[in-house]
Amino acid sequence: MAGGLDRREARWLVDEFGAEGENLREAARRRRDGEPLQYVIGHWPFRSLELDVDERALIPRPESEEMVTVALGELLGATALEPVIMDLGSGSGALGLALLDELRTRGVTASLVAVDESIDALALTRQNALKHELKNVIAVHSTWFDDVDPSLLGGVDLIVANPPYVGEVEFLELDPVLRYEPKGAVVAHDARGVTGFADLEIIITQAMPWLKPGGVLVCEHATTHRDAVLAAARSAGFTNVRDVDDLAGHPRVLVARR
Repeated sequence: MAGGLDRREARWLVDEFGAEGENLREAARRRRDGEPLQYVIGHWPFRSLELDVDERALIPRPESEEMVTVALGELLGATALEPVIMDLGSGSGALGLALLDELRTRGVTASLVAVDESIDALALTRQNALKHELKNVIAVHSTWFDDVDPSLLGGVDLIVANPPYVGEVEFLELDPVLRYEPKGAVVAHDARGVTGFADLEIIITQAMPWLKPGGVLVCEHATTHRDAVLAAARSAGFTNVRDVDDLAGHPRVLVARR
């Protein structure tokens, strides 16, 4: 069964599908064909949650877990008793739902506005919210802020986003496993002369009006984007701006407070 699979992956498949049978053989075939292990298994851990994952959304990654740590620190350092969180490009719901869950364990009741341009991805967000009994979740079908209810203007404590930030040429050079994931969640157009920066620019330049005074934008970006995200945030009027390295020491997370 394990031909073409390493022992660890083979063990995971056996644990999930049993030691024999058609389901195991089909799962092994899918993995040998190059499909991501996470999609084959159908779920994957992210922070304290076991999220359902499939081709409707990106696979949650460790760098994004680090971003939750940053965002949680920003929220807990603020004074909001019932914070409103907006997760732009929610996908599986990983960022927003992890924040809701970890705030819940601290006795903080937050609400989440999960925004995605993919109806299928929003369905996955809702599926994971129900799975973990996370309430106060509103799913909004929108490209970034375009169709978000204007009543939320000036009412959001935290915006989190892990937008597409890989350029088209870069994408062709990356691990082929990425081609199983939604391309629109990975690849972005160039902007400001910066590869893969277009969606980041939109989010950074449009975020401030949605934030409460003292609200914060926390946004993942490529390792090559530090100068561009800082410049864009300052140009948008954010005065309290910093960029955080990931655990590997690479520029990764913009933090911009209104």
